[in-house]
Order: sequence, then structure tokens, then C-alpha cells
Amino acid sequence: MNPQNKLIRFGYRRKQGVRLLILPLCFLVSSLLPAQESVPSSNSENYPSGRIEGPFSWKSRIYPGTERDYWIYVPAQYDPDKPACSMIVQDGLGRARGWGLPETLDSLTHAGKLPPILGIFVDHGKVAAEGEGRFPRFNRSFEYDGMGDRYARFLLEELIPEVERTYHLSRDPNDRCIAGASSGAICAFNAAWERPDAFHRVLSTIGTYVGLRGGDEFATLVRKSEPKPLRVFLEDGNQDLNIYAGDWWMANQDMLSALTWAGYEVEHIWGTEGHNSRGAKKILPEALLWLWKDYPQPVATHPEQYKGLALMLPDEPWREITGPEFQPDRLAVDSTGSVYFTDTEKKALYSLDNLGKPKLEYELGFTPGGLAFAGDGRLYITDLDHGQIKAFSSGSESELILSNVEAGHLLLSRWGLYFTDTGKSRIAYYSFDTRQLTYVELPGRPVGLSLSADQTFLDVSLADQVRGYSFKVTAEGHLAYGQPYIHYHIPYGQPTANTTAITVDAENRTYTASDLGIQVADQLGRINFIFSKVGQTQSDVKFGGRDLDTLYLISDGTLYRRKIQAKGVLPWKAAVQPPRPRM
Repeated sequence: MNPQNKLIRFGYRRKQGVRLLILPLCFLVSSLLPAQESVPSSNSENYPSGRIEGPFSWKSRIYPGTERDYWIYVPAQYDPDKPACSMIVQDGLGRARGWGLPETLDSLTHAGKLPPILGIFVDHGKVAAEGEGRFPRFNRSFEYDGMGDRYARFLLEELIPEVERTYHLSRDPNDRCIAGASSGAICAFNAAWERPDAFHRVLSTIGTYVGLRGGDEFATLVRKSEPKPLRVFLEDGNQDLNIYAGDWWMANQDMLSALTWAGYEVEHIWGTEGHNSRGAKKILPEALLWLWKDYPQPVATHPEQYKGLALMLPDEPWREITGPEFQPDRLAVDSTGSVYFTDTEKKALYSLDNLGKPKLEYELGFTPGGLAFAGDGRLYITDLDHGQIKAFSSGSESELILSNVEAGHLLLSRWGLYFTDTGKSRIAYYSFDTRQLTYVELPGRPVGLSLSADQTFLDVSLADQVRGYSFKVTAEGHLAYGQPYIHYHIPYGQPTANTTAITVDAENRTYTASDLGIQVADQLGRINFIFSKVGQTQSDVKFGGRDLDTLYLISDGTLYRRKIQAKGVLPWKAAVQPPRPRM
């Protein structure tokens, strides 16, 4: 992180309804370039210029019915035998020329300060209307201001492969920069945010991080999400737009604050321009030099600089667990922290040995559903074929616990058994004392259960609801006073977070697998942190390992593990008193 990356705070005063901006003297000073650096002038030297090819027309599948033009900037130093770096600019050649980008690339590349960079300047799509003189449907806001991965997929699945038919482009995300202005800027940032495996460098000028299509949530998501390997340059002016959707100038400062707080490689230049390209054109050389500094050293993440919830450990990413061919579906953890899982297709139970390798325990002879250990050491497993819950003591010997049930996820406590009723909006409680089965209705389909660390509340994740539920556990183990308690973040364009399994740590934080990743909520139900998503569909998550400090996750039929700075609890052991909740 550049030591000069510090957020400059600005104050506002209002006088007779007029907002006055108080600026520090250092406001317009840029210290991005060392004193000895200079940017060659396009008018003072005779150096080779790149060429512009196009326009080329493209009809999209991901945006049906749209047509758009794009242009290619080919640097004079382009070598077809070497994979070239690339820079994708939204709003096409007009934006690139408005910035003076071709000339700047010519100059800096000739000076040896940038690698040869092939430019892809692409317009937004339009859907032609029927009839003469009719306006098309302009897709600019839909494509650019909207969050989610659709635009990134358009680039990676359509446009870039088309350009690769002619030019030799590197597919290394470290060799790609994506850029834009206004809505094109949030589009560029969003593409890199959604696909950090494809883009690492982002140039954002007068970025539209406001409430047009959800962009006002970005600063919050940056703070809460596991940092991604992105390097971001922000430019804006204090005369930028302030309209119904928000204040661009303040929103860009919020983004700088969030990115700095979360430990990103981020730099900025603020100016006095409005919603135009004049400021960007002035700072473009400095911005490009900073974005590509130290190349080809890769852009890195800096979790040690993240100021949020301290859950991440250095060099501890998600790691895939491999072994004999298997497809895990549900997890269980015994009193020693050993991890067990079922394979629905093979109707078998596996465990992880001391080396973390899968080992077949025994074939079940039925299709397994949920599973969970109890305090007596027995493993409870749902028999989906016969509508039963069985308790296995050793080997394949079992005792029938319940019949005529459709049990999904299981949770064992010291006083009874809880389970989700598959396909129905309810959860069940079976008391070990009375041997009675009772049900509690819910507004949606429950898919995960977790007992609080102190064993006083039961949290429930629901696949088709916006919030997670919390119930009080009575002295008899019954559930009371349920309410929608956990406030999940929802992926753009989806009605819910599509939550699945849920587990808890010793500080009473819940960990819920969702379409955004594992969302970690504090005791008050507020999401504090989101672990990066692995795969597409998560089916279970549990704490395991000898010290219960490793998350085990099943996603897309693959088992992963990740050691973190937290410890889980086992619901059938003695209760753990968590810290007092912070209000």
C-alpha cells in the first residue's frame, strides 16, 4: 500500500441553503510520481503511434437483441508472438479519445514506462426499435449501473474471445486493466469485483457509486467482504453531480474510505471539475503509471491491513480436499473435531483421516440426508428412502429414532433433536425426555439450523426468505418468539440470498452459506464479514479440526477447508458463554 494513500477529510457548511466545501491546501496536489519522473509530451517527440481499428459491430447473446460497436487500439510495440496486456474502456472510442488515451499510451509505452497494452474500446448495447425515427432501447444504465456478473460475463464469454481471434491477448488478470467514466466507471469496478480472477487493475473516473441500480451499496460491501486482489485508481471533482440518486463527489470519497479501510491498493486524485472528462484527461498519465507500477509484479491482497473483523489468517485460503472419487453432500463433526460427510450418490459415509484425506467408513444402503453427532457419540443420519432418522453407534449398526418423517438438516442438543422438514415451511423438535415430536411453522423453507454458543437461541436459515430467523429455546427445548433476525446481503437481481447451511462460533457469530459467500453475523444479527464465495452452490458448512478452528464447506459437490481466527462450538457439549453483545 502506498504510504501516501490517506483519505483527505472534507467539511461542508451550509449558509442560506448553499453548500460550501472547505478544502485543505493539499487538495489539488498529486504526489503519485516521484520528482524525477516525467511524462513524455505527445508534441515534443517523434515516436511511433499505435493504430485504431474499427468500428466493429457485435450482437450479444448475454444481452439479447443488443448491437454495439467496439474499436481496437493496437500499440506500435505489439508483438503477435507474445501475449499482450489489455485495457478495456467502456463507452467506446469516444471515451478513449476524450481522455487522450491513445496518445498517452503511445507516449508512455515508447518511454518504456508501460508494457504494450492493447485497447478494447466498447460501447454499450442498443436494441433497435421498430419503425422509422424511433429511439432504440439504450442499454447503458442497465449494463453499466447494474451490479452482478452479467457484464463481466459479456466481456469474458463474448467480446474478449472475439478479439482473441485476431490478437494474442494475455489471460492473466494481472495483465488486464478495465476502465470507465461515470456509469462506465462503476461498470469497470463491478466487473473486477465480480471477477477478480479476470481483472486486477481498475481506473474509475467520476464513478457513479450512487443509488441508480444498487451502486450505493458498494462502499458497504467493500468493507464487509473478504479483500480481493484489485488495484483501484479513483478520480473525481467537487463539482460533480448531486441529484436524486445521490452525491457523486461524496460517494467517491466513500469508496476511497472503504477501499483504504479494507486494505486495498487504492490511489486517488481529487479536483474541481464537474461531471466531465477534463479532470480524467489531466491525470491520466499519473493514473496509468500508478496502476501499472512494478509490473509484472502481481497485484496482491493485504489482509493484514484490513480493519474489519479479524477472521482471516495469512496464507490460509480455501483449499480443496481431494482423494478417491466422491461427492459430499452433508457434514458432521464428532467430539474430537473429526469431520464426517455423506455421499448421496454412493449412499456411503466418509470421514477425514489424520492427514485430511477422505476415508470410507461404511456403505449405508440408503440415501442419506442430514447427519449430526450426539453427546453419546452416536451419529444420527436421515434415511430419505424410508422416511426415518437412525442413530449409528459403531460400524453400520443403528437404532431407529423416528419414522414417518422427512428430515433435512439435523441438529442435536443435550435435550433433544431438531430438524428441518424437507419441502415444508417448518422445523421439528423431538424431546429425548418426553419422546414427543412437535413442529414450528415458518414463513419460508428452512435449510439450516444452528444453536447459539450459550444454547439459549436457535437460528434458522431459510432458502426463500430475505432474513434468517431466531427462536428462543425454552427450558424444555421448545422454540418460542421467532422473528426475522439476521439481515443478509442479497445478490443483485435475486429475491433472496439463497442461504443454505448455518453454523456458529464461540463468540456467538453465525456463519451462513449463501450466494454471496459465507456471511458472518454478530449476535445482533448484523452481517460483519463475508468470506469469498467458492463455486456456485453451497450445501453445508461446519467448524471442525482438533481445535474447531477450521471451516469445512461443501460447494458444488466438492469439499473445502479453511483455517480461520475463530473457534466453533458443538451444540451437544456444555454451553459456552459468549462476550456481551455490542449494541
